[in-house]
Amino acid sequence: MLANKTLFGLIFLLFVPVAFAQDAAPAAAPAQPKVVYHGFDPDIVTNYVSESQKSLGYVRVTMELMIKDEKFLPMIEHHEPLILDAIVGVFGKEMDTTIKSLQGREEVRMKILQKVNELLKKETGAELVQDVLFTKYLYQ
Repeated sequence: MLANKTLFGLIFLLFVPVAFAQDAAPAAAPAQPKVVYHGFDPDIVTNYVSESQKSLGYVRVTMELMIKDEKFLPMIEHHEPLILDAIVGVFGKEMDTTIKSLQGREEVRMKILQKVNELLKKETGAELVQDVLFTKYLYQ
């Protein structure tokens, strides 16, 4: 009889930790931010300065802002006029040689990203834009 109680006790001790381990739920991993894109409709059309400064050129750009997390999208939509003004301001200060070259286009893209994040940080307290993408880039 004593042997049966000891055997039962040993079996109980072996299976109890397994039972409790199965009941314990694994710790939930923190949710990864979901990147979203925000485009502007209609296309952005603005002028830039020609090298001779006798005439203005124009650029027509379709662009997307890569937003760091979808929860920031309402803030981006709320500040869209401010963002558009910043984009037009960057293009308006560029020379035609910058607008027309591939290296210059990349410089403009980085200036826009920096300016937009600078403005959004001032307005919302955070840099919300991860990247700026040109999906159409026409100049004349």
